[in-house]
Amino acid sequence: MPALTLSGEFVDLVPLTPEHAALTFGWRQSQRAANLNRGAATVAQQAAWIAKRPEAEYNFVIRLKDGREVGMVSVTGIDTEHSHCEPGRFLIGDEDAVRGIPAAVEAMKLVYELVFDRLGLQRIYGTVASDNTLMIKWQKFLGMKEEGRMRRHYFINGHFQDAVWMGMLVDEYRTQALPRMNSLIAAGRKAAALKPKD
Repeated sequence: MPALTLSGEFVDLVPLTPEHAALTFGWRQSQRAANLNRGAATVAQQAAWIAKRPEAEYNFVIRLKDGREVGMVSVTGIDTEHSHCEPGRFLIGDEDAVRGIPAAVEAMKLVYELVFDRLGLQRIYGTVASDNTLMIKWQKFLGMKEEGRMRRHYFINGHFQDAVWMGMLVDEYRTQALPRMNSLIAAGRKAAALKPKD
């Protein structure tokens, strides 16, 4: 896919490049990434992995408007014939930087706008390791539906976990997810307006 920057009110999604290897490697080593599939073992491996991303994917770094890079997200498995794809690799790596800012929800909104509005797809899907209860709760809040489980599908953190299969249709995005995301972003806007200026 062509390099693409998606711009929101609080964050921009900018293309992930090998120059982001040290930053993203650090995020992947954090406790927040404990329930993700094992990643690269070194910064060099992370840089090589980024460089080898297929052109059929969108891989982004989440950047605040002040320039701080705080997370990552991807869109993979884009299938225009069957009209679906998989948003994933979502990770907020710098929790302190996004405190009080609706960075996570706006990043997902930008991804959903890309998938449903620009690409015109009908469905998104993905799996979450069953121990990752906060991500499952977050995805359900944003409108994803649990569609099934693949039992003992992942071996993460020294034990087998189910893969929780989740999905959302375009009409569910428009009627459920988008209003929720807009509400959270509006609340963030209001909070930002009330915050004292330095």
